[in-house]
Amino acid sequence: MKILFILGTRPEAIKLAPLIREFKSDATFTTKVCVTAQHRQMLDQVLDFFDIVPDYDLNMMKDNQTLFDISAISLKLLEPVLNDFQANVIFVQGDTTTAFIGALAGYYKKVKIAHIEAGLRSRNLYSPFPEEGNRRLVSQVATYHFAPTESSADNLYSEGIKDHVHVVGNTVIDALFLGLDIIHKRGETSFRDAFGEIDFSKRIMLVTGHRRESFGEPFLNICNAIADIATQLKDEIEIVYPVHFNPNVQKPVNEILKGIQNVHLIEPLSYPYLIWLMNKSYLVLTDSGGIQEEAPSLGKPVLVMREVTERMEGVTAGNARLVGSDRKKIVNEVTELFASQAAYEKMTKVVNPYGDGKSSERIINIIKKG
Repeated sequence: MKILFILGTRPEAIKLAPLIREFKSDATFTTKVCVTAQHRQMLDQVLDFFDIVPDYDLNMMKDNQTLFDISAISLKLLEPVLNDFQANVIFVQGDTTTAFIGALAGYYKKVKIAHIEAGLRSRNLYSPFPEEGNRRLVSQVATYHFAPTESSADNLYSEGIKDHVHVVGNTVIDALFLGLDIIHKRGETSFRDAFGEIDFSKRIMLVTGHRRESFGEPFLNICNAIADIATQLKDEIEIVYPVHFNPNVQKPVNEILKGIQNVHLIEPLSYPYLIWLMNKSYLVLTDSGGIQEEAPSLGKPVLVMREVTERMEGVTAGNARLVGSDRKKIVNEVTELFASQAAYEKMTKVVNPYGDGKSSERIINIIKKG
């Protein structure tokens, strides 16, 4: 059986890496990897870390690319790839434009599509944008729907998608455990040395924030909330914020947070350094989808800076709380977790609803059975 993985961004590479390794180690399959390079540098870092060498590299990233650019260029470049390697199943992951266009290209060739992380829904077509739309569109042409949770599967059932829906957990947990194992085997000294300016005797709050629906006033509120927290908890907290290169993020972050002694604004972290730092953190303040799933596996509370999330399982279970871009709410939630051990432990002792690290094994066995 011929398997093709199509991916283009760092989150896709992370979540597909353990599955690619699983397929490549099984002689039942001929497995190839195609990258669109929708995001070039961050994608390459993950591929290098997991020792994945693409068979096809479309190298389509360019400065100031729009959704129109990504969609049109990648669709056209995928055609000769699908002509050259006539796959039986094409794997796409999540909600990126690469995932949507990869699924569309496969559909045009009448190839079975396997959708990893299927069924997540925010129920708001424009939040997150364009991810919510991409995810719904992939579901319409996919053959296999690998849902991470029962809730995700229920979303598909409610839309009339009932065949080949499989609840397998999320491969991001497979990747997390695999990544931490690789780090442990390589030695952790270099990781701590890389964060030499951070005082690890204090409690660390990791911040990631970059979603486009927060740009403008909501992002200003977020930055001001972080400044408030840094001031109120100045003797006990170190805030580490890997700042996305997008100017809509860089400008407010630097204007409001630069120069605050216990706020460390650093460049975006490669995947291994991110998960190492997450593992050392006390709590996480984020708008990232993947981190909402990863942090609970490490016993870290997650405060989600979004008004809605397609990952409600963590909120329902108690691993995560929605704080949106409300300045006062963000400050209150963080200070409560620092002040109350009971509140903290209530979030950290909940079983992670997103997976157990065995999703890749389940997926490959399902594909073998047809």
